[in-house]
Amino acid sequence: MSESRKQLEGKVAIITGGASGIGEATARVFAEHGARMIVIADIQDDLGQQVAASIGADKCTYMHCDVSNEEQVKALVDSTVQKYDGLDIMFSNAGVLSASEQTVLDLDFSTFDRLFAVNVRGMAACVKHAARAMVEGGVRGSIVCTASVTGSRGSVRITDYHMSKHAVIGLVRSASTQLGVHGIRVNSVSPLGVATPGVCKSLGDMEAEEVEKLSEPYPCLKGIIEKAKHVADTVLFLASEDSAFVSGHDLVVDGGLLSKML
Repeated sequence: MSESRKQLEGKVAIITGGASGIGEATARVFAEHGARMIVIADIQDDLGQQVAASIGADKCTYMHCDVSNEEQVKALVDSTVQKYDGLDIMFSNAGVLSASEQTVLDLDFSTFDRLFAVNVRGMAACVKHAARAMVEGGVRGSIVCTASVTGSRGSVRITDYHMSKHAVIGLVRSASTQLGVHGIRVNSVSPLGVATPGVCKSLGDMEAEEVEKLSEPYPCLKGIIEKAKHVADTVLFLASEDSAFVSGHDLVVDGGLLSKML
């Protein structure tokens, strides 16, 4: 790739949930675009180490982090700042899916609490500690959170997941309002239905091609299937100076689905 196209030249980034799916795709895109160091954080240790090694030890490293544990999130950020002299980008991407139908009438709150611990509390912890590091370092950084089209609509099932993604968008709007004075941008990306390993597993170990066929009828945009790389390229835009005046925005990557539903 030519030097002129390396939008993240010299930047240090953390990607939570970076061992697979959208996180892995984003780590690879960040590396292609000149990031000085990418710290992959996940609880899938073997996968995370494999991804980091495949990108290259000079560009990527792995650190175990359960985002539902704030101390682990703080340690992740502190370690990154100490080793690499700062933090420019936080892609808060770690999340889990509903473990059952989770309709309002039959909400299982033990499952609900675990999902919220990761998708909401964990997301907030990542934003908090990344922002603190950026403020302390005088860095005009970028924080990007993974939301979802489910954060802009309701559903007949997976109530807890829908609620969690609404919360992520609320977090982004509040954080962007508060952190703008420090020059820190906060945005979210909302995919439709990428056939990540986590999604495939949640659907009974369905093959990726089968998951893509399930999602195919919904977007207005035809002749193309949403892939993790499409979302990763969107995150790259939000992380880079190409979006220097964009903050507080939920950038939807859904092939026009939500526009059709308005």
